[in-house]
Amino acid sequence: MRALWWAAIAAGASYCFAAWCGWSGPGVIAWKGAGVALLALWAASRAASADGWLIAAVMALGAAGDVLLEVIVAIGALMFLLGHLVAIVLYLRNRRYKLSASQRAVGLVVAPITVLAAIAFTPIGVVTGRQPVILAGIYAIALSLMAASAWTSRFPRYRVGLGAMLFVASDLLIFSRAGPLAGSFVPTLLVWPLYFAGQALIATGAVETLSRTVTRPAS
Repeated sequence: MRALWWAAIAAGASYCFAAWCGWSGPGVIAWKGAGVALLALWAASRAASADGWLIAAVMALGAAGDVLLEVIVAIGALMFLLGHLVAIVLYLRNRRYKLSASQRAVGLVVAPITVLAAIAFTPIGVVTGRQPVILAGIYAIALSLMAASAWTSRFPRYRVGLGAMLFVASDLLIFSRAGPLAGSFVPTLLVWPLYFAGQALIATGAVETLSRTVTRPAS
């Protein structure tokens, strides 16, 4: 099944060129969804517990979000929101009971900082009023709680925790397109690499940890 993981990495990494060049079309959309979809298949192939299926579901919802964002933005965003909620459940089921002071501090500050940054990057339109800010705030709350719970879970912080932080950075760059980085090429350059690297780290760290700790019947 390792071939699935390598295929996922190849598909996700190669999509950087399509993102940077602004390519579009059905084939490009399928290409975009392929990387995380293959991570979902890989996670499902390794699932041997409820938690294993939860991480597979997180990846599957992420892949759906990747594709649907190109078709119906609101539905794509909803898929990512649901993915964050499933991830929070997974991380809380696998929370780390003993945290150092620095680990606890990061877990506490990442949520408010993420929410405030997302709201600050979302302009209040004259016509639409405060609706974009409210929606950004709701999504950012789920995103930030996902990252905080990932960082304080028993999963490896420099895989799952770091992956969640890269996901946050990618989403904040997306928000920045409507604010301080409007018209800049920086979000285009960094959003996909940060996002896919984050998803790959999350999937790899969670799946490998769960594979090591699952209880197997005696032969």
